[in-house]
Amino acid sequence: MSTEAGNHHKQDSAWPELEKAEKLARGAALKWASGIFYRPDQLERLGQYRKRETQRTSSVQSRLKSAVQSYLEGVGTGLGQLRTSLDDVRAVCRTMVEVQEECQNKVNGFESLSQLSGLVSDHVQLSTAVHNLHQVFSVPEVVAETQQLIEERRLLEAHTKLMEMECWRDDILYQLHRAGKQKTEGEQVVLSYFSGVGQLNEDLAKELWDVVSCGLTLVKQDPALFVSAIRVIEREEKIDQVTMDSQSQHKFLPPGRPKNLRQVFFKVIEQSTAAQFRARHTDTKGPGLANHLSALQNNVLNDLKVVKHLMVQCCPPHYNILQTYAVLHHTCLSGHLQDIISWDLEKGEIYTVLHWIRHVYHSSPEMMDHPDLFPDVDVASLGPLISQDALEQLQIKYVNAVRIALSDWMQKALDAEVSDWHSEGGPESDHEGYYHSSLPAIVTQMLEENVQVAMMIGDHLRDQMIVMALQELESFLYRFREAVISYGRERNKDTQPKHYMLNLLAAVNNCIAFRKSVQWLQQQSDRASHNDCCLKAAHTVDVAVDRAMKKSCRLLIDEMLLELQFMLVEGLRMVVVEYLRRLMLKKIVCKNPAEREKMAHRMSHDATQLQELFCNLGLGDADRLTNVISSISELIKLTDSSLLSLEVSGLVANYPDISDEHVSVLLDIRGDVSKEVRGTVLDMLEQNSQPPEGYQSIFSDILVPAPILPFCLPTVKCG
Repeated sequence: MSTEAGNHHKQDSAWPELEKAEKLARGAALKWASGIFYRPDQLERLGQYRKRETQRTSSVQSRLKSAVQSYLEGVGTGLGQLRTSLDDVRAVCRTMVEVQEECQNKVNGFESLSQLSGLVSDHVQLSTAVHNLHQVFSVPEVVAETQQLIEERRLLEAHTKLMEMECWRDDILYQLHRAGKQKTEGEQVVLSYFSGVGQLNEDLAKELWDVVSCGLTLVKQDPALFVSAIRVIEREEKIDQVTMDSQSQHKFLPPGRPKNLRQVFFKVIEQSTAAQFRARHTDTKGPGLANHLSALQNNVLNDLKVVKHLMVQCCPPHYNILQTYAVLHHTCLSGHLQDIISWDLEKGEIYTVLHWIRHVYHSSPEMMDHPDLFPDVDVASLGPLISQDALEQLQIKYVNAVRIALSDWMQKALDAEVSDWHSEGGPESDHEGYYHSSLPAIVTQMLEENVQVAMMIGDHLRDQMIVMALQELESFLYRFREAVISYGRERNKDTQPKHYMLNLLAAVNNCIAFRKSVQWLQQQSDRASHNDCCLKAAHTVDVAVDRAMKKSCRLLIDEMLLELQFMLVEGLRMVVVEYLRRLMLKKIVCKNPAEREKMAHRMSHDATQLQELFCNLGLGDADRLTNVISSISELIKLTDSSLLSLEVSGLVANYPDISDEHVSVLLDIRGDVSKEVRGTVLDMLEQNSQPPEGYQSIFSDILVPAPILPFCLPTVKCG
């Protein structure tokens, strides 16, 4: 590679923009040439084009050389000026060193001027004193006059004189400040001389705040005094503003500034409102709480009416005095209610507070929503009287108080119900004949009344009350079920409760009524929102109702089965008695052993069928009554008549109420009993003992017709 090519390559790598520019230029030239010489006849003008471009290139090169030459000349000129400036700076530095050395040599000479400075300061102070001599001498007199005006509550005049004295004092202090003697003995002398001004400030402020604290009363009696106090406050606010603006320029702040009386004004009315609020508080526990809240309602409304109709005209608009008083009363009420809800309140008192907070304070036309206050008082900006958490806790406290009262009341109702179960009178019946008691009506009324009362507070408390009512009803139903179980145990004792079955029927009907109460409570919740807690509580109460109803039905069924056992025993006895009566009335006489065998077999078969029939109906000891038929069949079937006495004695032993007439009829049915055997058997019956205690008679209900005695005379026909 040649040296020129290498240099060209290094130049391209060092100046990539140059290479790019060269490529663009070559491309542009090629495009231009191809555009001009694209036909053969145009090649004849090639010499002209070459000459013209050569001239143009020479012109450009000349201009470039001229520009570069001018640039180089300017750089040379600048370098020369920089050299000159450097020489000047070095000269100034040498001069400054010489001046510093000269000043250091003459410092001792300036110390002799300090005495002259002190004389100048004294002269300034004396000049200031002479200039303000008249005002200085009149200060004690003006102080006395101002004090008299303050005592007479001529506030504007007193404040005018006080401003004059403050102006004198501040002018003197400012002149001392300008002389550079602030915080010196002269300033202390001035402040000591004008010390009465500070005391006047305190006295005037005391009178101002007394007037402001009694503002609600004064605007009704003497609004001029209250207006004077407001004008004094506004004067001082303007002086504070001017003073602060001047302080940023002169670095001088008079003593006691800024006074910020407007801020103190609002602080005073806040304190006076709180004090008046505390003064209105009396013993608010017990039944007096509702009266106390009503009094608060009237007092707050009356105060705000006074502010709107009277005090607003006495204060500048930017004070926004009506909203200020509304906020102050709101704050005081909030604090007072926080104290009230921290007490051990009963449920009625809690409800009174809840209703007052939720419906009286904000929305009642007799309070913050009064037409006289709307729309000047922004009720929405006041916020709630108590926090949401405190309100929630108060509602829970109310629900728990109602829960305790409900539980106690429902237990008393249950005790009265149990007592009625043991009374002489049975349960009541409705127009359709269904037995019931007043228990469901009492419990349902209690629950519904408390839920309806809670609805007047709000939906959330309503749902809480419904859940609580369902829970208490569930607990009550379990206690009701236990009472029914205990009542059922008494049935198994020796003394059976009177109207037992009727009371069980009433208990079942009461459970049906309780289910309707559950449905009503659930509907009250579902009417506005689907509350999962309410649904869950309603389900558990349904389970409790089912359990109580099933237990009552079980006891009722057991009693009905027991009554059915009595009825089956009596029915079987009547069947047996009727069977034996028919047997004895037919006067059947067996002629031979075969007929006796046949009749005995038939009677035994009948006894077996009766026993099976009544056993299937649920009578467990049916054979106790059917055995009498079997015993008589054995008596008839007996083949050895000599054993009749023994058979009859067994029959008599088992059925003591059998008489000799019954036995005689049975012996007649056999048809083979001799007079001797009959006499022996009947003689044995005369020695029969009395029936044992608890014996259920059979033969005593069977009447045997007397036998017909034969006549000894022949019958004749009537003529």
